[in-house]
This record gives sequence, C-alpha cells and structure tokens, in this order.
Amino acid sequence: MTYCLRIADIPASERPRERLLAQGTKTLATSELIAILLGTGQGPGKLSAVGLGQYILQKLGEHQRDPLTVLREINPQELMAIPGIGPAKATTILAAIELGKRVFQSRPGERIIVDSPAAAAAALSHELMWQKQERFAVVFLDVKNRLLGMQVITIGTATETLAHPREIFREIIRQGATRAIIAHNHPTGNLEPSPEDINLTRQLLRSAQILSIPLLDHLILGNGDFLSLRQTIDLWDEYPQGD
Repeated sequence: MTYCLRIADIPASERPRERLLAQGTKTLATSELIAILLGTGQGPGKLSAVGLGQYILQKLGEHQRDPLTVLREINPQELMAIPGIGPAKATTILAAIELGKRVFQSRPGERIIVDSPAAAAAALSHELMWQKQERFAVVFLDVKNRLLGMQVITIGTATETLAHPREIFREIIRQGATRAIIAHNHPTGNLEPSPEDINLTRQLLRSAQILSIPLLDHLILGNGDFLSLRQTIDLWDEYPQGD
C-alpha cells in the first residue's frame, strides 16, 4: 500500500493547516494537530503525517490508557521509541506541550477570583488531577482572593513527606501572596485524608497564624474529583485564619 509522506501531498481542502485557518483549531482531530507539528510522516508503512499522528496516539493508548494523559507527561526517550519519531519531531511535540501548559497557567490580565474549593480545584486540576505521582502545590492569592499563580512545590511518593512548612511559606512570601490554598493529589483516586495529611495541615495552619498569611484550604484531588479539608475537618475552628 502506498501512503503520502507530506501534508503537501494531501488535497488542499483536507490539509490540517488549511482547515485550521479556515475553520479553527477546534475542528481538527488530535491526530491532525499532531500532524501539523510533525510536518512530514513515515514510520511503519510510510505513513502520512496524519497517519503518523494517528499511529502515535495508538501507541500512547496501549494498555487502555488515555493517550493525552500519557502525552502530557511523556519524555523525549519515550517519544523517540515510537517508530517514525526522531529528535526533531520529539522536541517539536514536547515544546508544543510545554507551551500549552504555560499558556494554561499564565496569569490573565483580569485575574480569576478563587472564592470556592471548586474554583481552586479547577486552577489545580491540570497539574494534580491525573498525575501518577503525588504532587504538592500551592495556589497564590492576593487580599481579594484573586489568583496570582500556582506552583508545584514537590513531587514525591506515598512514603515521603511531600512538603515542609518552611518551603511552602517561603514560596508564598516570594510570590508576594497575602493568602494561599495548598493542595496535593492522591493518584489512587481515594480522597480520604491520611493522618499525615491532617498533621501537615495542622502545622501549616499554626505557621499561617504566626505569619498572618491566611491558609484558606487544603484540597485533595484525584480521579476527576476533589475534597476540601476545610469543609471536612474542624482544624480551621481550632486555628482561625482571620480570612
């Protein structure tokens, strides 16, 4: 079977680039978006760029995994292990993924108001919701609860302490935040807080009182859902934050 190797070989009305310009990005399949990044094809059976994009998604989706979830955290070696993907194509894909992450996390001109656990979870979901390792992150807010940014402080495992109060508040102060929300993920999807989660929350609430930087909540995210410790345990009654 003969396959075309270049996007230029595809009829103009069907080319991903032309369709993107005429109809917008949302009309393109994921494989077509990847094809635009690739520019050319090949791989098994001398696939076209679109065919190679489809093949990449197929390889990433092996073992019943979501291809986009895998792609979000893939490294260069894993990409280049896919037939047809060399250093140039791998770096182009990885650069596009990183750019997308940065745009998603960028500070908008009119800052988002984080006034509920759901709003905080939405701001954190990209970095925490579907990760395979535990991550500990901080949401930085100003005095009006406007989002200044967020940052993953540590990446660890279930047997490691994810973060130390000193590291957390040092970053909060460095970012110029006047209040904060902390969060971490449970890769298992079980949102029940562990004794370690509760103990760390207690330590951070004590530190927040001393520094007069209100800690508004501690969220646990995983498997598409989240839990607010402030709505679940009574530590905020024990250590009022003045918020």
